[in-house]
Amino acid sequence: MTGHEPMPPLVAAAASRAREAGFPMSCDPATGRLLAVLAAHLPARTNVLELGTGAGVGTAWIASGLLPRTDVAVTTVESDRRMAGLAARGEWPSFVSLRHGDALGLLAEGGSYDLIFADAPGGKWHGLDRTVAALGPHGMLVVDDTTPMPDWPGTQRAEQSRVRQELLTAPELISVELAHGSGVILSTRRYTSPASPSPQNRAI
Repeated sequence: MTGHEPMPPLVAAAASRAREAGFPMSCDPATGRLLAVLAAHLPARTNVLELGTGAGVGTAWIASGLLPRTDVAVTTVESDRRMAGLAARGEWPSFVSLRHGDALGLLAEGGSYDLIFADAPGGKWHGLDRTVAALGPHGMLVVDDTTPMPDWPGTQRAEQSRVRQELLTAPELISVELAHGSGVILSTRRYTSPASPSPQNRAI
C-alpha cells in the first residue's frame, strides 16, 4: 500500500465529517481496506456488525467493500449520542442500519454475524466473550488498535493486552496478529461439523 490509493466516496465523506468534528479516533486506512476486502468476500444474505460507529469511517469501508451489492445487512452501533448523530448525516446504502445505543445491549438481542468489527470498549474490553459468541460458523472478528502506543495510559495498555491474550488463546477461534495499521488481530470461529461415526461403527 503506497498511501496514494483513492478513498471510496463513502469513506472520504465520513473522514471529512470526522475532521470537521475534531474526532481523531476513526478507523485508519490500512484497517479500513482490510475490512473492505473481508466484506467483499462475504456470501449473500449474511450479517455484519460494527461495535463503535464513531463518525462512520469503518462503516464506510465495510459498505464500500460490499457495493454495489445490497444482499448483506450491516448493523453499526454507537453509544455516544453526538457521534451517532454525526454518522447519521451520511448518505448510507439501504443495507446499512445505524443505531445509537450500548454495544452489549445490542449483543444481548441475539443474532449471528459473519463479520464483526469490534472497535469500542463494549464488546472488546468488556464482554468480549459475548462478541465471540455472536460469531456464526466461519464468522470473522476484527479487533484493531492492538499495537501499544507511547501515550497509552496504563489501563488501556492492560486492557488491550488482556484482549490480545484472550483472542490468541481462545479454543473456539483461530487468530493471527497482523502488523497492519494500528495493529490488528483477525480471528475466525472454528467450524465444528456434526460428529461422524467412528470407522468401526460405520455400516459395511
